[in-house]
Amino acid sequence: MPRPLKNKPGAERRPFRPDTIETYPVTEEAKLLDFLFAAMPQRKRTNIKELLKHNQIKVNDTVTTQYDYTLGAGDTVSVNLTRAFAVFYHRRVNIVYEDDDVIVINKGYGLLSMGTADFKDETAYSIVRDYLKWKDPRNMLFIVHRLDRDTSGLMLFAKNVEAKETLQYNWNNMVLERKYLAVVEGSVENDEGTVRSYLAENSQFEVYSTQNPEEGQLAVTRYKVLKRSRRGYTMLEVSLDTGRKNQIRVHMKDIGHPISGDRKYGGHPSPIHRLALHAQSLRFVHPVTRRDMKFETPIPAPFATLVK
Repeated sequence: MPRPLKNKPGAERRPFRPDTIETYPVTEEAKLLDFLFAAMPQRKRTNIKELLKHNQIKVNDTVTTQYDYTLGAGDTVSVNLTRAFAVFYHRRVNIVYEDDDVIVINKGYGLLSMGTADFKDETAYSIVRDYLKWKDPRNMLFIVHRLDRDTSGLMLFAKNVEAKETLQYNWNNMVLERKYLAVVEGSVENDEGTVRSYLAENSQFEVYSTQNPEEGQLAVTRYKVLKRSRRGYTMLEVSLDTGRKNQIRVHMKDIGHPISGDRKYGGHPSPIHRLALHAQSLRFVHPVTRRDMKFETPIPAPFATLVK
């Protein structure tokens, strides 16, 4: 019997070893470096300064290199003796909130929520997954809903199977509020309104409205005018009773006011060079703690320029 081949030196898969992290509670006001000297008398001062310099010190949940940062009673200082703490930065994704079960991001426009058969490179999912895997290769990430590529705003991910299944199986009950900002073409006459139709999709993957319940899925969109401009644009606050593919875009076309920049659904090229649709607020029941969670983002600056 031939002998089994051995892995090349260095190719063996090493078991993951958690970082060595020490935590120190703060009982009274102090400067960070002075606190570290007092809390870690067994370490040389030059070593402590190196830890601070290389992003291995965290105050509460924030990594800092500021030696004279003022600590207050009740703060917690964490020291990673293994390596730098993970500091997330990406120009198209911003982490708004993270705990052991969920993560909320603000996704930039032009970025897919997750990969497709034709495109598997950089997506919101892959960016956040890589960040979590850097912290611990055992970490997981699950998609529970999506935003269109050209829609920016708040997205929710689950970090474990329990949170994922709870959110997916109870989505309509657990998501309490989702509001969008849209800047549409023309001056919307009514201050508020509701659009109701059935949405279906043709062979070109374009979604369209029908009043035939056997042809599509029920979609209900509510809108309220926030501002009208003399330049021929209206800013709307939009909320969804249902969450269908391209729902807001199709319903704005239906009322004769396509979203600025939405050439697929009747709009013209936009002066801000993007689709003027943003998922501004998200409120949901936490899948594990059952707390009421609400997050909001500011109005994107380019939107404001359209309705000046």
